[in-house]
Amino acid sequence: ENDLRRYGLTFDQVAVAVRKSSLDLPGGSVRTEGGEILLRTKGQAYVGTEFENLVVLSRPDGTHLRLGDVATVVDGFAETDQFARFDGHDAVLVQIYRTGDQAALTIADAAKEYLKSAQGRMPEGIHLTPWQDASKVLKDRLSLLLRNGAAGFVLVFISLSLFLRFRLAFWVSLGIPISFMGAIWLMPHLGVSVNLISLFAFIVVLGIVVDDAIVAGENIYTHQQRHRQGLKGSIEGAREVATPVIFAVLTTVAAFFPLLNVDGAIGKVMRTIPLIVIPCLLFSLVESLWILPAHLSHMKANPKESAWRKFQSFFADGLEWYVRKVYAPSLDVLLRWRYVTVAIGIATLLITLGTVKGGYIRFEFFPAVEADYISAALTMPQGTPAEQTSEVVRLIEASAFEAKEDFKDRTGGEDLFLHVSAAVGDQPYSVSQQRNAGTAATRSTAGHLGEVTIELSPSENRTFSSTELADRWRELTGTIPDAVELTFSASLFSPGDDIDVQLTGPDLVQLRSAADAVKKRLLEYAGVSQIADSFREGKKEVKLKIKPQAETLGLTQSDLGRQVRQAFYGEEAQRIQRGRDDIRVMVRYPASERRSLGDMENMRIRTPDGAQVPFGEVAEVQTGRGYSTIKRVDRRRSVNVTADVDPAKAATDVIVADLAARVLPEILAEHPGVFFTFEGQKAEQRDTMGGLKKGFALALVMIFALLAIPLRSYVQPLIIMLAIPFGLVGAIWGHLLMGMNLTIMSMFGLVALAGVVVNDSLVMVDFVNRRFRETGDIREAVRLSGAARFRPIILTSLTTFAGLSPLLLEKSMQARFLIPMAISLAFGVMFSTVITLVLVPSGYLILEDLRSLLRRLLFREVAVEQE
Repeated sequence: ENDLRRYGLTFDQVAVAVRKSSLDLPGGSVRTEGGEILLRTKGQAYVGTEFENLVVLSRPDGTHLRLGDVATVVDGFAETDQFARFDGHDAVLVQIYRTGDQAALTIADAAKEYLKSAQGRMPEGIHLTPWQDASKVLKDRLSLLLRNGAAGFVLVFISLSLFLRFRLAFWVSLGIPISFMGAIWLMPHLGVSVNLISLFAFIVVLGIVVDDAIVAGENIYTHQQRHRQGLKGSIEGAREVATPVIFAVLTTVAAFFPLLNVDGAIGKVMRTIPLIVIPCLLFSLVESLWILPAHLSHMKANPKESAWRKFQSFFADGLEWYVRKVYAPSLDVLLRWRYVTVAIGIATLLITLGTVKGGYIRFEFFPAVEADYISAALTMPQGTPAEQTSEVVRLIEASAFEAKEDFKDRTGGEDLFLHVSAAVGDQPYSVSQQRNAGTAATRSTAGHLGEVTIELSPSENRTFSSTELADRWRELTGTIPDAVELTFSASLFSPGDDIDVQLTGPDLVQLRSAADAVKKRLLEYAGVSQIADSFREGKKEVKLKIKPQAETLGLTQSDLGRQVRQAFYGEEAQRIQRGRDDIRVMVRYPASERRSLGDMENMRIRTPDGAQVPFGEVAEVQTGRGYSTIKRVDRRRSVNVTADVDPAKAATDVIVADLAARVLPEILAEHPGVFFTFEGQKAEQRDTMGGLKKGFALALVMIFALLAIPLRSYVQPLIIMLAIPFGLVGAIWGHLLMGMNLTIMSMFGLVALAGVVVNDSLVMVDFVNRRFRETGDIREAVRLSGAARFRPIILTSLTTFAGLSPLLLEKSMQARFLIPMAISLAFGVMFSTVITLVLVPSGYLILEDLRSLLRRLLFREVAVEQE
């Protein structure tokens, strides 16, 4: 300001001088006889020293006033309030992303190789450390699932080998890699990559994909034994089961198909499962009815006795003995008491549903996903200086190191904290985006933001979960008095806040009052923490207005605003390209004259005639605060109150139900015009569960239609679909046995289970129909079909369970959020086996009883009319 006054300059004059003196300007061309010559005025300044030599003013005596005489030229970075520390030392973060079709693991390996070679070229004291390596998380999870998948395949093969001839078991198992390779071939065309969910889908379908091959292979083997001819047995065996096998596979496809279009963020992630499962099933259908019979046609009907054959015959003969001596007699008794049998089954279903309704098994929408990082995101009031934010971040950082030593003592010296990173002015780990994965969160940078992130040792190497570590860190940190919000995150993925009450209304004062009341009531619930609201006051503002007397000097509101902006924000005089960087040339006061309101009072406002007027003479000043953000929902102002719930202490659904039924109506009665809805995790749950319900209804309709075609009946499909609700029984008791809550993943498993459990029942009913047409005795047909289909039904269920069992027994915390879906499928299929072998035959005979009763009633009515 003093230099501007001394030389009688204005910001506009300095900015114009830069624009006029620093430029490269094409001037056309001169077309001479010797050729065309280009004209160019070349004088663009690119570095600070070149700008210092630009002429601002030429005096009559021939001397020049250069830019360096009136200004300090700073050739540096833009002024920001961002800085970071890593393990207590100053640090800079360089973020590396993949682009296009590049593989994440390849990029990560290349970056690590570079770090190894570059470390030797670094100055003394500079260290390069990989940080937040997402590829490591991906690699660990891929390794975990591949390990479980390999173990599942081995168990499936062993299960088949114990009950089928070794060669038959081998060709049936071969359907797994063939189906998988077909699905892998289609993955790029379906937009699916190799990731956590796609590998999990392969494990899910691992045992299911051999079901049709077991049915076809076992029936082919039976016909080969009967005819003593491999080729004829293969043809007749495959033809006999072709129709039920085709429609069994299609019903499973129908169950997975609705999962492609489930609403919500979770639905978008989980749609990968049907995109893997459906191609696998379709390829397995081709393999079991065309490729498998060709392989089995070369199998000898009477193989030579071998050591393995003797060993395997122990299990195969044992199963035959069980069918003949235990199952068949028991089935006779159950068929005689078929109404009691079905009644017991219905009673079991009702008791199971009662355990859920009574709260003996809880529903947790989406459990915390174990992470190798825990983070604390700090938000101070808008306008808080970065230095003050830094002090608070240091307190949080100190409590992190305190927690580190605490857990060292608990574990006998084991260090669970690998690195601690602290940032001011930014939230590089994007905790807000983690917690609101279903929304398009935006990343902001400002001096009032801060974050501390801890990298933990891998979950397999520690006995404490990330949630336990974060809870202890939160406890040691305590309350930050001036903080607007302090959020601790320990989960890899979250569909939103556990509790998110959205209040809307026309009056912001009423909304803030209602939000405060809701926060107070939330404090009354056990297990509720991190209570906050979304209202943010803006920075302090100085509102300027031109005085009436200043207008007589020729000044306008625009002149006042523009000159204040030039002084404190800056006038962009020029923008240049320097290498890959876009450089802005700004003309403004130095930092030392932009740090207090007194600097504004000391400035002079220039009038159109060149006079300089003190700021206070021409401007009216009014102080206040603005708003950080203004959020509206359906044209009404809104404020969200959020909180987290500890699932070990309370159930989110119970708290939300109490809020909706009792607490919120009481609060809103005192705040007229304010309305509420539940957002966050509850909204995600509403969208996802709604999509699942619609998908489940669609799946049932598709399954019924597909069953009605081969059976040529509208009643028999109902007997087969009787297995669906009883699959639910197995799934629920499976969760109780494994000590896990029901989750949204359990629900995905239940929808998929609907198609899996009807497969065996369809084959059973189809065989009953065939035997009935052959024998004419319905009871004998049911009894013979039960005995004939016992082995393939048991094998299909056993292979499905075996394929999933390694994942069921997995102790890694990283896989726990996937296990509920595996539980639903594995235990649901095992329990539905009992339904297929017991309730379906009983239901078939009950249906025949009803038909006979109806025929007798109709015959009696016709006889009366004739009389």
